[in-house]
Amino acid sequence: MSTESYQVVFTGQVLDGFEEEQVKTSLQDLFNASRERIERLFSPSASSTIKSNLSHDEALIYHQRLTAAGVEVRITEQPRSAVPPAPASEPTADTPAGPATPDAPVASAGTDDRKRAPLTFTGRGGEYFGIWIVNILLTILTLGIYSAWATVRNNQYFYGHTRLNDASFQYLASPITILKGRLIALAVLVAYVVLSELFLEAAIAFAVGFVFLVPWIMIRSLRFRAINSAYRNIRFDFQGRYGQAFMVAFVWPLLNLLCLLLLTPLVLRKTHQFVADGSRYGTTEFELAAPNKAYYLLFGKALLLALGFGVAAWAGARFASPVLGAVIGAVGYLTLFGFFMAGVANLFLNSTQLAEHHFESTLKPGQMVWIYLSNSLLVALTLGLFTPWAKVRMARYRAACTTMLIAGDLDHFVAAEQNRTSALGQELGDAFDVEFAAI
Repeated sequence: MSTESYQVVFTGQVLDGFEEEQVKTSLQDLFNASRERIERLFSPSASSTIKSNLSHDEALIYHQRLTAAGVEVRITEQPRSAVPPAPASEPTADTPAGPATPDAPVASAGTDDRKRAPLTFTGRGGEYFGIWIVNILLTILTLGIYSAWATVRNNQYFYGHTRLNDASFQYLASPITILKGRLIALAVLVAYVVLSELFLEAAIAFAVGFVFLVPWIMIRSLRFRAINSAYRNIRFDFQGRYGQAFMVAFVWPLLNLLCLLLLTPLVLRKTHQFVADGSRYGTTEFELAAPNKAYYLLFGKALLLALGFGVAAWAGARFASPVLGAVIGAVGYLTLFGFFMAGVANLFLNSTQLAEHHFESTLKPGQMVWIYLSNSLLVALTLGLFTPWAKVRMARYRAACTTMLIAGDLDHFVAAEQNRTSALGQELGDAFDVEFAAI
């Protein structure tokens, strides 16, 4: 096994066809560095080493990314005795520093010094209101046809204003593709209604056949949403199998009914596992690491809460007044509602990992209930006009409570995925943008 180390060296020149200012801007985005640091890189007195202590494959990945940005670089062999290893706590001095420093050492999966990269949502209610009201008006005027464009504009706004490690997410779906999918769904619905009116037996056969079509639609829906979502120009993907979808859609729920709902936590875990394990970022798989015990513990706590509030509501109504019992019951319902909204999301995200990178969710049940109730009240009082602010408010809170725990250098990981996914086909398939999600 080869033990040579390599370094990527900047020649001080930009490639033909690129402007220097354009290259500097690209390097700012690529390295997540300040303009001042990039300027120093172009200074004649600056060291020309961009990245050191690399394997040959890693050096090729950096060379590819930098060349695509318009930078003329070369790969040179680095004698092991010439460069001492960089301290684990700080980057080497001859490269641009910052959150995505190229020379930052890569942490192993077993270490605890992970970099915390919180999600942020930068959207504003007033800004989104303009998009929202135009979408509604044009959808009404076009008898629903514009709804496909409305979906794309909404998703582009929320994706584009959600940032991770100073880079935004992207939504890439075509409105035409979504419209075609909806027209197909409408045609199927019309056909079913006509058959049910004219030929009852045909309608029953159609319904039975549709049962076997549902898992396929689930997979296509999840893949459509994933493959039209991207982060730093790398698409997500979904590769769930039909058998898994059929189990989640029908077999596990049926077994749960036969077991008097005792399998509810297991059914939820199987659903989460189907979504997480089938998801990809580029070619790297997500993985759900939560055991069955964690789900049964969540539902056990919920059951104790329900029993406690149920007994309190009964006692209040019996020994005090029905009004008190109703109040206690309403408080209990809201408490359970918030507990599940926050608890299920926290459990799913805290148990999901992407290679060595993990996620952390800290949603609070009380805060979720408060946002939900106050949003609902304000939407009702404004006859729906507060809806954009309500959506932005919830998105901001969810993002503020979500963090990615990065093992080492996320830029290195993204660069590797860019290299591996460059030859992937871009065919998106049919548009089944129906809602199906883990949380």
